[in-house]
Amino acid sequence: MLSEAEEEQEAATRTRLRELESKFHSLETRRRTLIEEMRRLSAEQKALYDRRQAPQAEVEKLYNEHGELGHQLSTTRRSLEAARRHLEAAIGGMRELRSTFPPADRLRPAQLKKEIAELEHRQQTSALTLDEENALIGRLRDRSKMLKEAEARTAVVAEHERLRKEAEERVTACRAEVERLVQELNRLRYERDAKMGAVRSKLVDAGSVVAELRAKGKARAEVMDQIDALGQQMAGVDREADQLIGESRARRDEARKTLRAYSRGAHRTTEDLIASTAEANLEALLKRGKVTLGG
Repeated sequence: MLSEAEEEQEAATRTRLRELESKFHSLETRRRTLIEEMRRLSAEQKALYDRRQAPQAEVEKLYNEHGELGHQLSTTRRSLEAARRHLEAAIGGMRELRSTFPPADRLRPAQLKKEIAELEHRQQTSALTLDEENALIGRLRDRSKMLKEAEARTAVVAEHERLRKEAEERVTACRAEVERLVQELNRLRYERDAKMGAVRSKLVDAGSVVAELRAKGKARAEVMDQIDALGQQMAGVDREADQLIGESRARRDEARKTLRAYSRGAHRTTEDLIASTAEANLEALLKRGKVTLGG
């Protein structure tokens, strides 16, 4: 049996336990909500991570292509430098070849015939002074002489012409190669710059995904902190409830012990009273001679 003060403590304990139970259920509901939020953020993080993989792989592919174009540019640039050296050598060789030809050798018969025809036409159609006519006649004689010599040296002139054409063809081929390599260099440079632009664009996309990942990670960490804080509060509620229940049990156990001890004492007192009454009655009967002991 509990005392009045203990009954009041038990009533306060029951009230507090109901409050703690209500608080625990409220904390548990909030904690479940936060756990669902954390799972949602984790799923979004996973989706963002998967989204980041594709741009990252594309960036690596573009970067490798950019590097390969850089190697091709270096190779083309070296080839262009070599082609320019070949062009300069071909132009120098052609100039040197022309300088080795005598003036007569450089004049072809057809060119000399054309010049002679022009001089004759001028002589026939123009009014010239005596000095101009003599000069014109002298020039006609020189060109006629050169024509005879040129025709006599047709093989030499033909060889010179062949060498000249070969030199001009080498210059033309070298110049065409230089122009081709310049165009190739410009194309590779344009493609390399375009690849770098694509890399930057993909990096921007990947960077935005990374920024979202960081934001989701930060939000998830905050939710986890809130879950941990609620868990600690729930553990505190559990400890307080356990303490109150333990104190209540201790009070009831103490009350039971007291009641049992009181019950045993009361039982012995009754037995003693009965025994003493029986002995008194027996003595009274003996004195009256009503009871005979022994036989």
